[in-house]
Amino acid sequence: MSDKLYDVIIVGGGPAGLSAGIYAGRGLLKTLIIEKGKHGGQAAMTNEIDNYPGADLEETGPSLIAKMVKQAERFGVEFITDEISDAKLDEDVKTLVGSKGSYTAKTVIIASGAFPRTLGCKGERELTGKGVSYCATCDAAFFEELEVYVVGGGDSAVQEAMFIARFARKITIIQNLPELTAAKSLQQKVLTDPKFSFVYNSVVEELKGDDGLLDTIIIKNEATGELTEFKADEEDGTFGLFVFIGLIPHTEVFFDKVEMDRGYIPTDENMRTNIKGVYAVGDCRIKPLRQVVTAAADGAIAAMDIERLLSE
Repeated sequence: MSDKLYDVIIVGGGPAGLSAGIYAGRGLLKTLIIEKGKHGGQAAMTNEIDNYPGADLEETGPSLIAKMVKQAERFGVEFITDEISDAKLDEDVKTLVGSKGSYTAKTVIIASGAFPRTLGCKGERELTGKGVSYCATCDAAFFEELEVYVVGGGDSAVQEAMFIARFARKITIIQNLPELTAAKSLQQKVLTDPKFSFVYNSVVEELKGDDGLLDTIIIKNEATGELTEFKADEEDGTFGLFVFIGLIPHTEVFFDKVEMDRGYIPTDENMRTNIKGVYAVGDCRIKPLRQVVTAAADGAIAAMDIERLLSE
């Protein structure tokens, strides 16, 4: 067990956690960021960052995250690679237990993120960021005047498809059920729009791409077993596949430790959870928009509130 008592420990090294670290370190708080793998979360898997204020024209997720890590280090933030398996948060001194040891702090920021539910089909992983996306706000503009396929038929899928339709010339929604499950008002908007077409009772079986870009989707009709192949127009050379079949918050270790709602953590406007001295930021908390810019804002707000809390 580490004998060092930190002012704040941040669990998660994505944009929210790194932003919290930058603000906490700049406030001269003893700060530790614990990340189980590579820093950056979903942002690290994003090929292009086009909507973060001040980002370079050729900014990528990894390049932006690298800048954030360097900035946090400049303010004295410590980093440890470990996976937290237990947490004791009710006492004034919080304890986090990892595979490499235990860590103690006066406050804790949960920045463990949430990740899109994936299709699990052949080729998906290799083509993620190369035609396959899980975020319309992030990537829709890259498919201007191209054909796009959207997987999912719920509220989120249809709403995101409507946003993508501002850019794409044609949208095909692939749904594994006989009909859409989105609210009727949303259904009406897409069902009557000539830009939209629909493939029901079907799932994506395989994705292919030449030259590193998605250009082939193979779907399977679950009722008949029939396979259908969709190929990109020769002139386009590629098309988009957006997957909206749900998010999975990475909060399992904090079950029964803080209040949750379907795996997400409710907070107040200062990012405080129901446990004093414990905060949640970024995609793991309940919020209307999950973007790098809102994650960074969450982290800043939490760190500033902790600075006030500890000074009192």
